[in-house]
Amino acid sequence: MRVKYRIVIVAVAAISSCNMDHAVSESERLRIDNDVRRTLNDYFTDISRDGLTAEFKYLDASEDFFWVPPGYGTAISYDSVAAILKLRAPRYRSVNNTWDSLRVTILTRELASYNGRLHSTMTDRSGNVSEYNLVETGLLIKRENGWKLLSGQTSVIDLQ
Repeated sequence: MRVKYRIVIVAVAAISSCNMDHAVSESERLRIDNDVRRTLNDYFTDISRDGLTAEFKYLDASEDFFWVPPGYGTAISYDSVAAILKLRAPRYRSVNNTWDSLRVTILTRELASYNGRLHSTMTDRSGNVSEYNLVETGLLIKRENGWKLLSGQTSVIDLQ
């Protein structure tokens, strides 16, 4: 797992350090930026409407997928994320996420990174509300059926 994580970081660093102006035109960058932002906003809308299992539509189910959730020190696989979502989803009546800030960087026509701060409000089945300020970084990959979250990390931040 750690080797895979390092390979992705090295690949992203190499791609992002290249001069991409010739590979992706300004109009393509704008279109891709809009597509990625729409995907990330639709992701939050679908979770709000359908609960945590709505995330499956947005996760890249390939072997290359990994995520570091809040509180985790190492990345976990798609299967582990799926198991966690299935376990926790029934516990919540609602989950509402909103972006406080969002930055998208187009790396290629098929790869984009993002980072941002978000606010999450989760209401459990008993009516208890938990609120979190989070920072998230990630990599999206363009697949036949749209942009998918390939890798990333979400961390709880304290704004006090």
